[in-house]
Amino acid sequence: MASRVIEIFEDRELIKKIQRRLPYLFQIAELESSRAGKVGMEVGTLREKIIVALLMHKFGEDNIKTPNITEPEVDVYLFESPISIKTIKGKTLAGVKLIWTVNGIKAEEFVRVFSPRCDLILIQIQWDNTGGFYYIPMEAQRQVFEEMGPSNYIKLPKPATNPRGTEITREALARLVQHPLTKSISIEWKKMPIEYRPFQRWVELWQEE
Repeated sequence: MASRVIEIFEDRELIKKIQRRLPYLFQIAELESSRAGKVGMEVGTLREKIIVALLMHKFGEDNIKTPNITEPEVDVYLFESPISIKTIKGKTLAGVKLIWTVNGIKAEEFVRVFSPRCDLILIQIQWDNTGGFYYIPMEAQRQVFEEMGPSNYIKLPKPATNPRGTEITREALARLVQHPLTKSISIEWKKMPIEYRPFQRWVELWQEE
């Protein structure tokens, strides 16, 4: 059964809202995750929540379910269909993690058994430039994976380094976003002046009786 995610790309008003609101919401996520001017890794979790909230906005909260911790590749279920949400920052489409382990044995075991098993929503953030909102269905991933093979599709962590995970190769990712089944929305990533006080909501909650 085809994923309902495709309906996002058929909704002209929602497309306009994504183009307008997503940079603003991701900017707030960066502000909330910043310490001493540097964005922390927790920003990835906040970005994921923003995309899950988008799915709830479009399809209703009752049709969204979050997985348990034993399903590391799946971030959300939409009408029981598993979806992985990935965000990357920068001009180059690279650095998309499949798993976060740097253990060489675990990474090699992962490669032996890996096969794409869920749809992928990929957000490319490129401040002061053009990025994208991509939907890459599982069928497209499996076609590219079978054509390229595991060694060309998956980039293993190098020994004695700390790359924080096993990735999709740059070449595979380029083929995925250009696949005929992939859908995309072009986004102009412009920052705007925001007066944001990250502790304010907690202060207000403490002030409640």
